[in-house]
Amino acid sequence: MKSQLIVETPTHKWIYFGRDPEKSEKIIDTNQYMIVTDKKALLMDPGGVELFAPMLANIVKHIPLEQLTHLFASHQDPDIISSLGLWDQTLPGAKLYSPWLWESFIRHFGMSNISYEPIPDEGSRLMLDQVEIHFIPAHYLHSSGNMNVYDPAARILMCGDIGAALEDHDVDIFVDDFEAHTKKMKFFHQRWMPSNSAKNEWIQRVRKLDIDFMCPQHGRIFRGEQVAQFLDWFEQLDVGKAGS
Repeated sequence: MKSQLIVETPTHKWIYFGRDPEKSEKIIDTNQYMIVTDKKALLMDPGGVELFAPMLANIVKHIPLEQLTHLFASHQDPDIISSLGLWDQTLPGAKLYSPWLWESFIRHFGMSNISYEPIPDEGSRLMLDQVEIHFIPAHYLHSSGNMNVYDPAARILMCGDIGAALEDHDVDIFVDDFEAHTKKMKFFHQRWMPSNSAKNEWIQRVRKLDIDFMCPQHGRIFRGEQVAQFLDWFEQLDVGKAGS
C-alpha cells in the first residue's frame, strides 16, 4: 500500500493511503486519509475489512498507534467502514464520528469499545488539539445520510464518493488531465448519485469554501483550478440515470 504526504501546515498534516497492489481485482480500490496533529489523529473512511492489516502496518510508520484517537465514516458502505470490528479491538478508546442515520447499520460491523459520535444532519465540528475540522453535509451523494470533512486551515475537502473514479493501482494519486479524467467519473456519478437537487445544494455549499485539494474516496485528488473544474462539470451532469 502506498502512503504519501499531501499537505503539512505548522499545526498538522494530511496523509494519503491507497493504491494497494495486493488487493483482489474484484474489490474496488479505495483512498484513506489521516489528519495528524501534535497529539491526536483522525483516520477518515478507514476502509474494508480486507484493508485492515496493510492500513495498520502503514499507519504505524507515521504515528504511534495510541495517537490514533478518532475515526470518521462518511456513510455506511462496507468499503468505507467494514474494518470497524478490527479497529474496535485495536483502538478501544477511540471515537467514531459518522452520520446519526447510520449508527444502527454501522454497528453491524462490530463495535463494542469504540464510542459512536453521531453527526447531525446539519453537520458539526471537531477540535483535534488546536485544529478545527468541519463535518459538511453531502446528503444523497450517494448515501441518504452522508458527510464530507473540510479542513479550513489546510484548505482540503475530503469529499467521499463525490469526485470518485475507478483507477488502476499503479496510477498517480493526483489528476493530471482533467478532461480525460471525466470519462472515468461520468458513469459512476450518473448511476450512484440519485438527485440533481441534492447535487446542486452540495455544489452551492462547497463553492463558498476555500479549497486547494479535493480528496475523493476512490480515484485521484483534484488540485487548484481542478476543484472549480470539477464543480462546473458536476453541475452540468444529469445524475440519477440508470443505464447511462
